[in-house]
Amino acid sequence: MKVIIVGAGIAGLSAGIGLRRAGHQVTIYERSSLAREIGAALNVCPNASRVLREWDFDVKRARLVIARSHILARGDSLHIDRELTYPDFEKDFGGLWLLAHRVDLHNELQRLAKDPQAQGPPVEILLRSEVVGCDPEKGHITLADGSVRSGDLIVGADGVHSMSARYVTGHVTSVETTGWSVFRFLIPTEDLRQDPEIAPLLETGPTAVGDGLMKIFTAAEGMRRLVWYPCADNTIQNFVAMYNDPRTDDHEREDWDRSASIEKVLSYYQDFHPHIVKIISKATDIKRWPLLYRDPIPTISKGRLLLIGDAAHPMLPHQGQGCAMSIEDGGALNEVFLNLPNEVSEDEIRRRITLFEKIRHRRASALQVMSNAAQDQIWRVRERVRLYMPDGVEPPSTVPELWAHNFGYDVLGDSQRQVKEYLEGR
Repeated sequence: MKVIIVGAGIAGLSAGIGLRRAGHQVTIYERSSLAREIGAALNVCPNASRVLREWDFDVKRARLVIARSHILARGDSLHIDRELTYPDFEKDFGGLWLLAHRVDLHNELQRLAKDPQAQGPPVEILLRSEVVGCDPEKGHITLADGSVRSGDLIVGADGVHSMSARYVTGHVTSVETTGWSVFRFLIPTEDLRQDPEIAPLLETGPTAVGDGLMKIFTAAEGMRRLVWYPCADNTIQNFVAMYNDPRTDDHEREDWDRSASIEKVLSYYQDFHPHIVKIISKATDIKRWPLLYRDPIPTISKGRLLLIGDAAHPMLPHQGQGCAMSIEDGGALNEVFLNLPNEVSEDEIRRRITLFEKIRHRRASALQVMSNAAQDQIWRVRERVRLYMPDGVEPPSTVPELWAHNFGYDVLGDSQRQVKEYLEGR
């Protein structure tokens, strides 16, 4: 089967890996040169790391850090209110909770996609190849230079501002303001370690070591928090400062690359402890990201086109599942399109697309809604989540229930089961 993927981000590369492993000829069209990958750190949760392990992803090469513990502390005094050493997630859920720099993760996914020694035909990645149009029924895409390419399957993995999604929904997906924004920045660990006032904060936590420690500092009124965790083999510290921002409107474009000044960040966090203020003052490249929410779309496919990743189900950061959903999508594609005949019919491809949607739509939609609330505020969205839960299953309401729902899902096993049922029912 000849597959076209639009976009070479985490979702597109995951899809490429999954579909090459299924034996298909995959070409990814990417509008950029990938020479200036941006982004900070992100979570690779157990439900995703289980898939990466199956794909022989090299955690050490990608410099991923195992999440081991967290503390919840007061931003003004640094007093620790709660600390927790994480259970054995690999034992409980079949995968590690990993912390990754986005560029490190992206580089290792590229290697898996293109490695000639890996399973299946290597993925071809065509850079500076912007896709500007799509015909889902005919399986055609149109590039910016006017040329047309054809495939048996088209996978739209072109992110939150997806061109592909318009061909499924028929319109630009509307967004809602959440009243929140985040500042994101990275600081080298050594820069903090050399400061005698800040260095002790690197080690504070239940494991008594900075390796894999997540720190959450909250404001007294509960409307601001600073999340801090390591990545890149603990050589870089990632910071996410979340704050109430009523000035954000629903027309503001989400953009990872919008810069912000130290003064701007401190205008929201100047009442935090002097050590935290000092850390913020060390930041050299701060990005601001308005948090805009999208409801799940009714369908993620049309004709030969299906949507994955942020094109299908953009996530807010509260559950840390955006990256994981993209990897789960790739895992499902691997299983759904495995063992197809060399001359597969158009009808069979469309039936497999329908099966993929059955596997992914409700699962990803539930997480999309959950991601509109923090783990300790899941009650705010439980009724909306209920619409997408499996029949007879209640939405999670506690952190252990959230872990079981989010981390415990096995996309490869579920996809294998549903493919088996599909084949037996034909």
